[in-house]
Amino acid sequence: MKRKIIEAAERYVQETLRGEGSGHDWWHIYRVNKLALTIAEKEGADPFVCSLAALLHDIADEKFNASEEAGLQKVSLCLTEHEVTNPEKQHVLEIISTMSFKGGNSTGMKTIEGMAVQDADRLDALGAIGIARTFAYSGFAGQMIYDPDIPVRNTMTKSEYRNGVSTAINHFYEKLLTLKDRMNTEHGKKLAESRHQQMVSYLDVFFSEWEGIR
Repeated sequence: MKRKIIEAAERYVQETLRGEGSGHDWWHIYRVNKLALTIAEKEGADPFVCSLAALLHDIADEKFNASEEAGLQKVSLCLTEHEVTNPEKQHVLEIISTMSFKGGNSTGMKTIEGMAVQDADRLDALGAIGIARTFAYSGFAGQMIYDPDIPVRNTMTKSEYRNGVSTAINHFYEKLLTLKDRMNTEHGKKLAESRHQQMVSYLDVFFSEWEGIR
């Protein structure tokens, strides 16, 4: 039964996010699900809850809905339709409603399943894939690659994070380089180390090229 529910969730997400161009497409979901299951195995989390939350988390994203509440309602209806038990349904909804970055204003995850899924989502924002996704999203949002006259924002409200003026390179400093120290699980922290360093090395090269040094 649980395998069929997971398969149905996979089909739903594939159909909903097919061709999505901001870096939050099906393949992002695919990777987050794989990472969440890996972390769940290492940390002793419930793989079913982790997988459902990982698969459905961007269905509720505010970028794709009129509001966060409207997005969560979509997830709730999907879970009800496929007869997910109420405790599991509420657990998945709690994870999805609290896992996003929100400009650094998110609350801590309450369960090991939430920690695993949040770490998985954040890991996909790091490393080589994270770099690629950053520029994909910036192009999608109409942001510049870099402008030295646009300062890095050290603190932001949720609204400022969503709607303020920034650049692709600023995003590294405003969010991505902070994620390594925000990991919840030991395995998540381990995986984040090398991915973080890949971004640091990339930025060193970027600014060297920007200034014509290399």
